[in-house]
Amino acid sequence: MIKPDIVRRYAHNPILTKADIPYSVETVHNAAVVKHENEYIMLFRSHLRTGRSIIGLARSPDGYHFTSDPQPFLVPDRDSRFALYEEFGVEDPRVTLLESEYLITYSAYSRYGVRIALAKTKDFRQVERVSLITEADYRNVVIFPEKFAGLYARLDRPHSEISPWSIWISYSPDLCFWGESQLVMKPEPYHWDEMKIGPGAPPFRTEQGWLSIYHGVFHTMDGAVYRLGVALHDLRNPAKVIGVGDSWILQPQDPWEITGYVHNVVFTCGAVPESDGTVKIYWGAADSVMCVGEANVSDLVALCLDHNRLAT
Repeated sequence: MIKPDIVRRYAHNPILTKADIPYSVETVHNAAVVKHENEYIMLFRSHLRTGRSIIGLARSPDGYHFTSDPQPFLVPDRDSRFALYEEFGVEDPRVTLLESEYLITYSAYSRYGVRIALAKTKDFRQVERVSLITEADYRNVVIFPEKFAGLYARLDRPHSEISPWSIWISYSPDLCFWGESQLVMKPEPYHWDEMKIGPGAPPFRTEQGWLSIYHGVFHTMDGAVYRLGVALHDLRNPAKVIGVGDSWILQPQDPWEITGYVHNVVFTCGAVPESDGTVKIYWGAADSVMCVGEANVSDLVALCLDHNRLAT
């Protein structure tokens, strides 16, 4: 029997709103979250009144109560080679700890489309842009926290007008040049994610495989609904998907998830596995505020294996 509330919402959601930010923003959403030393670090996206986005930073001692830094963390570049491709904003960061550095992928928007940029930091006080790692049009790049046969690996979601938007994997020897790309997961016809899917939080290791929390979109008469689901990748060969949970783990339910800048959206860019066997999942609600919930990792893995759509 599938547990109806596999993700337990925090009772005091939302945990971060525009009222909590000491500079002028219109939204707080789609945030990456990691543990660094003795605190949780949240990199969140915010719309400005221009309609363009920047990335801010908030800190928390417990993963629930966050305080924003006084200034944004990352704004569109003005001087370097990144400037041309960040003209319209920087969005939806993801963060992976690998080889003692935090790798930050984010969407760079410009008149030429959307590309993925890579930056890195050791302390979340100074950040260095590294490379533009895709051409247009790509979104939702998450990097695995380990190498495979000496190569970095990522999941991504290129846009397509021929088939539904799907999840691909690519590899790199140096984080700058990526290739050996292959399709690993497609939307399921007439399921909750039939319209398009994309990587959400960076995958994390479990005994049974790499657990990936992804978003899926379903078209209704009232527009699109964004939900969250889970997939399990082989530990040695992440291009091999062992299982995909047949049902979603989270859908818009609370008022701030149903109504906002974009209604009917829960969208994750970050999840933090804990030592007690749970994982904190963070999601942007209606592209307006940030929320958090908790799930047992074993329940998410069981959904992939015992209610596996690939087995039907």
